[in-house]
Amino acid sequence: MEIGIDSFAAAPDSGLSESQALNELLDRIVIADKVGLDSFGIGEHHREDFLDSAPTMILAAAAARTKNIKLTSAVTVLSAADPVRVFQNFATLDLISKGRAEIVAGRGSFTDAFPLFGYQLSDYDALFKEKLDLLLRLRQQERVTWSGRFRPSLYDQPVYPRPLQQKLPIWLGVGGTPASFVRAGELGLPLMVAVIGGQTHRFAPLVQSYRQAGEKAGFAPEELKVGLHSLGYVAESTENAISDYYPGYRKVFNKIGRERGFATVTREGFDAQNASPQGALLVGEPVEVAEKIMHHSEALGGISRVTFQMDVGIAHDKLMKSIALIGDTLKPLLSS
Repeated sequence: MEIGIDSFAAAPDSGLSESQALNELLDRIVIADKVGLDSFGIGEHHREDFLDSAPTMILAAAAARTKNIKLTSAVTVLSAADPVRVFQNFATLDLISKGRAEIVAGRGSFTDAFPLFGYQLSDYDALFKEKLDLLLRLRQQERVTWSGRFRPSLYDQPVYPRPLQQKLPIWLGVGGTPASFVRAGELGLPLMVAVIGGQTHRFAPLVQSYRQAGEKAGFAPEELKVGLHSLGYVAESTENAISDYYPGYRKVFNKIGRERGFATVTREGFDAQNASPQGALLVGEPVEVAEKIMHHSEALGGISRVTFQMDVGIAHDKLMKSIALIGDTLKPLLSS
């Protein structure tokens, strides 16, 4: 099982400058590479809270300082992007990183990108479906003829550069929409499931529908990989992990909750999700978290990658220690 970290490049809420925050993020990608983690993903948001509006810039900077770790989006908001530019950016990243670039394409959990780039939310699904079709075409063909509703047509148009990898990896990032799981299966794309609350096993029927759709479309079971994006943090003890993680978690999700009408975060609710083997949160000491990941893998019929999202305002030095602990202690537990 591959182990990775995802970051949304949270904007600093202390005396730290945005420049310092981004450079500390690069330091965290470097340590993740040094301790043998498999992937580091950068999200895409267009909000005051985050510094990841240009994720390939961050990933390219990381490529120059790392050797082995896969560099991916988490996710690329494809609905509001030009697939040609997305492909060119990641193909360039692939060349710089010597074949370590990946894309996780999705629709994003916020809607800020739609008005920013002149799209209508009413076209939410149609935009993504059309743009994913073009992105996959660009991966397959050097010269492309294509027409759609939301972008000017292409007529035998060559698109450069080409990536170093023969087939640039493209995952489909999904939340809880059943049609998205089926779409990923029909296209034979690896699936990255974002589970940020509740109980992970409730996604089992959706993952099963993904695998059934993929097998029906003629894809081999080993091609239908499933990844799990989870909120998590690892420390030497569960008590320390919760002490570090919960205050920022409460602050972040109460802010989102005020925007979306969610219930107020409580410690009781947090503990219920974190202590339960089925709960989505992966906050604790290495052995406990490893056991929980294996439980999730069994519930979902096997997962190929799990990524930790730790951006809740935890100090940089603690994040560095947590990443090192995940690589040095947690990962071997999942490989044994």
